[in-house]
Amino acid sequence: MLDSVLLPIDLQHEESWNKALPQARDLLKPGGTLHLLGIVPDIGSSLVATFLPKGFEVKALQDMKEALAVFVDREFPADARVEIHVGHGHVSETILKQAADLGVDAIVMASHKPDELRSLLVSSHAHSVARHSPVSVMIVR
Repeated sequence: MLDSVLLPIDLQHEESWNKALPQARDLLKPGGTLHLLGIVPDIGSSLVATFLPKGFEVKALQDMKEALAVFVDREFPADARVEIHVGHGHVSETILKQAADLGVDAIVMASHKPDELRSLLVSSHAHSVARHSPVSVMIVR
């Protein structure tokens, strides 16, 4: 049983949390903290950014925080120890940075099943996190 677990999720894709969330809960000891991470990807291009409204990224980060709060209210009992975190940037780098900053004991994340066209066993983000993480990583399918 662990004191703290980081669970990165994408609220737009239920498969990013529907199986990983129960696993993350099971890893926590009573009184442990689940760190729920939503990530707003970096736009990646200053050219693209010029076409977006002023304050777009700030609003996206605030919207993510609010959506995560709604998710926590819906999915967790009131006494659950859940902390909401919103990151911005490259997905796997943001996960690794948050894990280090928070000092979590483990990371739990979902990965899609490989299909006929993919030769990788896990998604590129999950692969990168598992490869570079200093803490244990559970990849859930």
